[in-house]
Amino acid sequence: MHHETTRRGFIQASALAGAATLVGAARAAEEKPATITVALVGAAHIHVPGFIGILKSRDDVKVKCVYDHDAARAAQRANDLSASVAKTAQEIWDDPEIKAVVICSETNRHLDLVLAAAKASKHIFAEKPLGITGKESSEMADAIDKAKVFFTTGYMSRTFPQILFIKEQVDKGAFGKITRVRGSMCHDGSLGRWFDTDWRWMADPKVAGVGGFGDLGTHSLDILMWLAGDVDSVAADIKVVTGNYGDCDESGEALIRFRNGITGTLAAGWVDLANPVTLMVSGTEAHAAIINDQLYFRAKKVEGADGRTPWKKLPARLPHPLEMFLNAVAGKEPRALVTPREAAARVAVMEAMYQASKQKKWVTVG
Repeated sequence: MHHETTRRGFIQASALAGAATLVGAARAAEEKPATITVALVGAAHIHVPGFIGILKSRDDVKVKCVYDHDAARAAQRANDLSASVAKTAQEIWDDPEIKAVVICSETNRHLDLVLAAAKASKHIFAEKPLGITGKESSEMADAIDKAKVFFTTGYMSRTFPQILFIKEQVDKGAFGKITRVRGSMCHDGSLGRWFDTDWRWMADPKVAGVGGFGDLGTHSLDILMWLAGDVDSVAADIKVVTGNYGDCDESGEALIRFRNGITGTLAAGWVDLANPVTLMVSGTEAHAAIINDQLYFRAKKVEGADGRTPWKKLPARLPHPLEMFLNAVAGKEPRALVTPREAAARVAVMEAMYQASKQKKWVTVG
């Protein structure tokens, strides 16, 4: 991957995506493209600064207003975007000029905001996870599908060349019968006290829905399910390590039984000094591992794939998920958008993992 898959890496990747678009985007047509009008709804998430960079970089996007229940935060981000402040979310839902919303509120506010956005027929980018529970996430997915609007969420790992290549090979059957998949997404955010001030809510499971395991683990879980399909049942061990954020969990490991018989493991947390092996896929015909951002690929039926040196024949990196969402709203090809059903399914599986850890037993998903 171009950046280490850590929280710091995600923030840097978001900012760099915006900068790259601003500096290097050569426009084919001389006339200015049609403008799409959007609103930022909630500005609580740690990725908001990077998203602002992306929004400001595009000459086909107008951010009309910003809403947040925290008036000071709304004013700050409205100033960053040269936008107005909406006193209520209803102003946005009632505004026919606003075609799309970027929802970056605290997770426990997603349900009301997403349902209202769907009812108002606004295209929706909502930060992950979609909801607190699988039930409410499914309710949101139903509403989004009914509204027939574009939707995606911030699963950035789907844009990385190494993961795109593995997905291509899985779809081609190059792995033969896949036996196991392993994902790991860890950083040292709790050790570094990243969540002490501006992002404190992210270390409060009552507001965020999850702690460190779910916050980072949802990214790897998305990739594991993208590759291996739906989950049957899970077991997990999720725990507090330092106590820096009270009873907020900081580390965990889960065992996954997929419906097709594949076995998976998921590691995630905020107390790791290194995370060298981020993904592994093993099958009867091939093996892939991403180690220190390099892909090692061994396959019986793929020429040159001996697994000894990094595999370099990779597809191009896709744009940031927010970029792809804006492209879709603008009438361009809606590549690689995460569906509402996919987003809801990840929440349901993660919810089952937390239940499994608490109950110390296997839990069936759904």
